[in-house]
Amino acid sequence: MRDQRDLRYFIAAARHGGFRGAARATSTSASSISEAVIRLEERLGVRLFNRTTRSVALTQAGETLLARLVPALEEVDAALEATSALGKGPRGLLRLNVPGAVTRTILPPILERFLAAHPDITLELIANDGFVDVLASGADAGIRYEEALSQDMIAVPIGPRSQRFAAAAAPNYLERRGHPRHPHDLLSHDCIRTRFPGGALGIWEFEKAGGVVKIDPPARMTVSTQAVDMAISATVAGLGILMTFDGWLEPLLEDGRLLPVLEDWWSTFSGPFLYYPGRRHMPPPLRAFVDFVKAEQADERAEGRSRSQGIGPL
Repeated sequence: MRDQRDLRYFIAAARHGGFRGAARATSTSASSISEAVIRLEERLGVRLFNRTTRSVALTQAGETLLARLVPALEEVDAALEATSALGKGPRGLLRLNVPGAVTRTILPPILERFLAAHPDITLELIANDGFVDVLASGADAGIRYEEALSQDMIAVPIGPRSQRFAAAAAPNYLERRGHPRHPHDLLSHDCIRTRFPGGALGIWEFEKAGGVVKIDPPARMTVSTQAVDMAISATVAGLGILMTFDGWLEPLLEDGRLLPVLEDWWSTFSGPFLYYPGRRHMPPPLRAFVDFVKAEQADERAEGRSRSQGIGPL
């Protein structure tokens, strides 16, 4: 057991930039981390870290050990968890890294049903609009849209398979400035835009009759992807035209606080995916969530076929 603890302390030191960072992450002392690494180095006969008064950095031998050790210990943990779960329902912590876009309407009902079905599973949700390495972020799985998926991950559809971007504005704004008739008309309008974590502004894309028009309109107001509520409020206040997910604007369009803009040009795109590493032994909470999502998608496909064939409930 001490050997395994030393290996885990070594991984913590590598991931958290040194002994102090590892100590904070593992709730132990920096001296305990250091002693564990020294024991490993003496046993292996190689130096795993280069140490100075200011920094601790992996040697080539340390990088080689880390690369092989992390997946090996993950397999050990998964095997122990799977064995422990025999004869009882899945339990433990599920960590998901998701974009803010799915936290408003798509994910809440799915998670409510999942947690109700699995009372022994707890959830940690990290909202992040950038593309991240799932394992490096400490998450078990992530949710992203198709263009941001890593090629070495397994992807499972989650939520609606088709979504739309909608443009809208307040009635008083359109009375003052007029209704755009073509996407190019937006170049002479006040627009409210969002900026991604990397700094790029989202390009507005429209489609009609197989044709696609991309617009980079002037921004009267710009907000981060985490501040979409402010953008929606500004749109309702008449400050400009906003383009975002149609589901977010639907209640405001229904009650008349917003009016659709260029509705026959609204573009559709594929819905999000749950993605995770292709490991032989998944942690039980993740396996339960993957199975739950797959089952819901299968039910929705079956319902879709029934509706298309005119088959109603018995």
